[in-house]
Amino acid sequence: MTETLPVSEGRIPFGGAETWYRIVGEGERPGALPLLLLHGGPGGTHDYMEPMAELARGGRRVIFYDQLGCGNSPHPSDPDKWTVQLFLDEVAAVRDALGLDRIHLLGQSWGGMLAFEYMLTRPGGVASLIICDSLSSVPLWIAEADRLRTLLPEGVQETLLAHERAGTTASDEYKAACDVYSDEHVCRVRPYPDYVARSFDQLPNEVYLTMWGPSEFFCTGSLREWDVTTRLGEIDEPTLIVSGRHDESTPLVSRTIHQGIKGSEWEVLENSSHVPHVEEPERFLEVVGGWLERQERQGKQADADARG
Repeated sequence: MTETLPVSEGRIPFGGAETWYRIVGEGERPGALPLLLLHGGPGGTHDYMEPMAELARGGRRVIFYDQLGCGNSPHPSDPDKWTVQLFLDEVAAVRDALGLDRIHLLGQSWGGMLAFEYMLTRPGGVASLIICDSLSSVPLWIAEADRLRTLLPEGVQETLLAHERAGTTASDEYKAACDVYSDEHVCRVRPYPDYVARSFDQLPNEVYLTMWGPSEFFCTGSLREWDVTTRLGEIDEPTLIVSGRHDESTPLVSRTIHQGIKGSEWEVLENSSHVPHVEEPERFLEVVGGWLERQERQGKQADADARG
């Protein structure tokens, strides 16, 4: 996928271990800015986002990294370590180490939650924000997931509920029932492409179980009451929201974000669920690539106007 694009990798000391990163592309064309990607999970890896490397063909660097505790950034077992603040500090550490003074920021799923938290710290230097398949409220997400569950075959619903009540969510039967939900609302491409399978095969892990829980729709971890909806109005950077028509980030979940961020734009990919960049890659690249270029044109015009 990145055969003709320059790629470099490295590690940043952080949190008692090292954060692994990959940079696709060598630099920016005049007026362009690098794109920093925040992957999902929590505890997921960058792999499933690999199609986004194609955004580097527009003349910018695209920066991936594996958040601490997963993928190429392993860490010894320490459930107490996995907090939102840790991952906020990691975003800042990556930007500082790589000299990313001015960027576009894209967060997918949990990465979008992290992006919200980061933007609420008023970090500066973020030209635009792209929120993909994400949420501003876990209670709303779970309520919508519960609604989606009622649309599953009755036997699947009974299996999920029985194992959740019994505390046997690590069983193969529970995982198989979760796959029925995933086929509809997480990724509609089957079999999974290799880069998706590499990420999904690593979940659930300690970070995911500590912060989220045993499945996409059964949140028992530290994020279960997380909600920043009432603070979305504090974000004044240009914001694009992307979701799939069949996404577990349902229209209500995504509309809540859209309504909360003044002036935001919202694009729905009609043939996708939770990973439109996998399910409709060409359309996704068109939407996000077009957004980046438009923001940069407007930025150049604003600079020219300021110079008089």
